[in-house]
Amino acid sequence: MLDFEKRISGATYEEIAQAGGGIASSATAVRKAPVKTLAQRALATLHDMASCGTTTVEAKSGYGLSVEAEIKSLEAIQQAAKAWPGTVVPTLLGAHVLPKEFQSKPQRYLREVCEKMIPQAAQRKLAAFVDIFYERGAFTLEDCEQVFEAATRHGLGARAHACQFFHPASLDHMDCINTEDIPQLKRRDTVVTLLPGSNYFLGLEKFPPARTLIDAGVPVALATDYNPGTSPTSNMQFILSLACTHTKMTPAEAIAAATINGAHALRLAERKGSIEVGKDADLAVFEVEDYREIAYWVAGNRCETAILNGNRQGLLTTETQRRIGSLSH
Repeated sequence: MLDFEKRISGATYEEIAQAGGGIASSATAVRKAPVKTLAQRALATLHDMASCGTTTVEAKSGYGLSVEAEIKSLEAIQQAAKAWPGTVVPTLLGAHVLPKEFQSKPQRYLREVCEKMIPQAAQRKLAAFVDIFYERGAFTLEDCEQVFEAATRHGLGARAHACQFFHPASLDHMDCINTEDIPQLKRRDTVVTLLPGSNYFLGLEKFPPARTLIDAGVPVALATDYNPGTSPTSNMQFILSLACTHTKMTPAEAIAAATINGAHALRLAERKGSIEVGKDADLAVFEVEDYREIAYWVAGNRCETAILNGNRQGLLTTETQRRIGSLSH
């Protein structure tokens, strides 16, 4: 809350980080918290998302910034996923930012990520993907290459925050793009995942270039980017509204981006993202007369019910209820 107040008073994301706020303060809390506490919080968020119609979630670590805390975060994600009827895709984001104890030793921290975090996450099957934040004040292109080489060696998929290399499954936070790069994106099967919720929450004037990408034939997905610092929303309906009003996507494009394109970004399109014979029974029913209303209502929740892998949200199986109870003791 202090970071939020500082931001609306004019402090930038980087200024807050330099003052010890943002991800740094979250890392301190995550390092102190036991796995069970983290799992309970994650499970509560998953249920919030399901109540708004979300059935499949990518859950990233990235707020521990140490080998022990990142593995602990993935363990918590795994525990929460087992107690939730939907589908969770875990991603290791150990290379989120440099922790304070490694500010002057970036290569040493990268070795921690590549030689300890990634091998442990792969060996224990705690992650499906590895992500890295390629941005000013975070990691460089050369750093990304190191991390993705390690991910590939250990059989994990690659994801990236705003970069173009190593054929990642998705490029997230793609707010800025050079016109000459668009043909390269079109030739790949990489999905560009747009996160307008964080642009909104940070009070940015510029939103993701969805119209430019779509008109060029680049596949676009939408996600909440749910996190405490830049996008504290679990409501995908709100994201659809932002996508239409601020990036000029049509309601149909936004729904496709949030469903089948999102499934492609997670490499799950063979069983997720559309209503077809043979695919998982993931369905959301909305109290609307026209599909366009889903994006029309601002920040509300018109989801009447959600069915996650055949389980209706709110009417959980006995086994799922038992798992939830075990996390509470």
